[in-house]
Amino acid sequence: MAQSLAKIIVHLTFSTKNRVPLITPAIEPDLYAYMGGIMRDMKCPEFAVNGIDTHLHIGFLLARTVALSDAVMNVKRGSSLWIKTKGPEFAAFDWQDGYGAFSVGESGIPALRRYIANQKEHHRTISFQDELRALLRKYNIAYDERYLWD
Repeated sequence: MAQSLAKIIVHLTFSTKNRVPLITPAIEPDLYAYMGGIMRDMKCPEFAVNGIDTHLHIGFLLARTVALSDAVMNVKRGSSLWIKTKGPEFAAFDWQDGYGAFSVGESGIPALRRYIANQKEHHRTISFQDELRALLRKYNIAYDERYLWD
């Protein structure tokens, strides 16, 4: 084959450090737009970004030439540096060290879009911790609870 072709769809989620509620309604739209710009600059276009005050979800296409860990590192580092410039209330802002990333098939994109869009409603009845545990079970990912949270 003369070309290298790939389409890798990713559902990414991570929280603020210790799930401190720092993603305020006032900063949320600009933060999500900024993160989308970071993703597009890496040729990893996002198609959904949303969350609540303690965590967020991003649906995106992983570029063939970008490692998942690099995409996550760049979006977390860039957005953390950006948000710290938005006021003294964000001076201590930081993302958790880890993340959850899950592969999604093409036919799963509409459901993932809805899932991400409905985060605020979803989290009226479930915590981020329980949501992440459920995702890990759904995708059959082994984990050690002692090292899951920071």
